[in-house]
Amino acid sequence: MMKSKKTRVAVIGAGGWGYQHARAFSNREDTELCCIVGRTLERTRARAEQFKVNYYLDIDTMLEQEKPDLVSICMPGQGTFEPTMKVIKAGFPLFVEKPLAYSLDEARIMIEEARKRDLFFAIDFNHSCSEPVQRAKQIIDSGQLGSIVFAQWRFAQSSDGIPITHPYMEQIEAQCHGLDLIEYLCGPIESLSADMTDIAGKNSYTTFSLSLHFKNQGVGTFLGSFDSSECYEFAQMIDVNGMKGRILIEDNLKRCTYQKAGSQVAETWRPSMFDDDANSFTHNLDRHLDRLIPAFRSGGRPPIPAERGLRALQLAYAAIESFQTGKRITIE
Repeated sequence: MMKSKKTRVAVIGAGGWGYQHARAFSNREDTELCCIVGRTLERTRARAEQFKVNYYLDIDTMLEQEKPDLVSICMPGQGTFEPTMKVIKAGFPLFVEKPLAYSLDEARIMIEEARKRDLFFAIDFNHSCSEPVQRAKQIIDSGQLGSIVFAQWRFAQSSDGIPITHPYMEQIEAQCHGLDLIEYLCGPIESLSADMTDIAGKNSYTTFSLSLHFKNQGVGTFLGSFDSSECYEFAQMIDVNGMKGRILIEDNLKRCTYQKAGSQVAETWRPSMFDDDANSFTHNLDRHLDRLIPAFRSGGRPPIPAERGLRALQLAYAAIESFQTGKRITIE
């Protein structure tokens, strides 16, 4: 598709994570960052000057003048629908940050409109791109774990510096990574029940737990919180127990341990002291692009399609419905 030239990428978003996208695309040999699109003149111009590219304050103008090969959208989760739809309706392939949307109807519209145009439409669930998670996935897919009996997900962090702007922000935006990742490793969730608390007094249910039942008959627990600290050890943990063995992933990047059932010896992968890339969470984006860009350039499917964003949103709303009704919710 693009064997002889670099893939030109436009980044929409001049915020913190927009910077990471601009950095990642500008550092690759097979991509060229062509421009930055933002909402405010001062910030957008400063970011564009930092990377020595053009800048725009209007998406339509950018698309008409730059004609990028791929558009990367990194905007606040509650304001993604309109800019994403502009890119889709203009017929440009796109790569979006999570969450796909806050509204199920909006998410479905985006998916359907992109599908009508046969667009490459990817989402950045970068937790699943870490080395420990990829190793765990290989172990599970190879059958070494056997049938999954139970799984646990925990991710507890602080909301300091994060504006809490929605009563279910933790479920929809913060924990969509976990909802996607636990199905990525363990298969589809068949049903769930939820409990939530607003004990922190932020007018939002900032801590919640789920009881899960997978279609493969395994069970699971899920805990997400904005009322803790990522400074704590094991702030994030994934534990998958199968009939033949167990996998434990610590803090996404730090360690992946596999142990056969009945064995007193475990195999552990962890990054070396000087491996800055493997120790960097932001470089999960780079690891994602290592798979995404070759797929795009060859005319293939996204490694993490936007449909997974819709699925995570469906799971979040199932959790909300369970909490509101006090019932276990079956998920199609």
